[in-house]
Amino acid sequence: MSDSKIPVVGINVLKQNGLDVEELKKLLIQNASVEFTAYYYFTNLRAHCTGLEGEGLKGIIEDARLEDLSHFEACIERIYQLGGSLPNDATQFIKMSGCEFLQLPANPTDHKAILEKCLKAEQGAIVNWDKVCKMTFGKDPTTYDIAKDILAEEIEHESWFLELIYGRPSGHMRRKYSGERPHTRKHSRALDMA
Repeated sequence: MSDSKIPVVGINVLKQNGLDVEELKKLLIQNASVEFTAYYYFTNLRAHCTGLEGEGLKGIIEDARLEDLSHFEACIERIYQLGGSLPNDATQFIKMSGCEFLQLPANPTDHKAILEKCLKAEQGAIVNWDKVCKMTFGKDPTTYDIAKDILAEEIEHESWFLELIYGRPSGHMRRKYSGERPHTRKHSRALDMA
């Protein structure tokens, strides 16, 4: 029996609620690609934060980096529940993210340029997850719950980088530990140490 013939009540209910499930799957796969690729690029950018000033920046980038990995993992199960899947080709998956702008700046240890790249990534993620929230609100509480929690962390990340670049107070409190992910922990177990 093909997947289209299998009665999936969880998908049928969403369609009855007026949700375009195919469009949602595309958005979730795209957002998963962005989160995964941002994790990779933040790893590289963090490594180039050198010197005394760089040591402080590494901690902030590390928190955002690990939470982006959690965001990737948080939406994987939902993609498959909706009948979607990740591309088999990892290079195709990374290319669909559009995150080439996160490559190292011309001066690879230019802290301000690194922070500006991180900020741009977080602002893009806010737009991406806001689309999912708007699409699923009142129609798909499961996906909405995941998206709103990711959005909350992306907004926090944006405020951290705005503070570092422009001196705009963020109310930022350091995470208790890297990978704490206060909003998305319930959606992703990948970073759990115990």
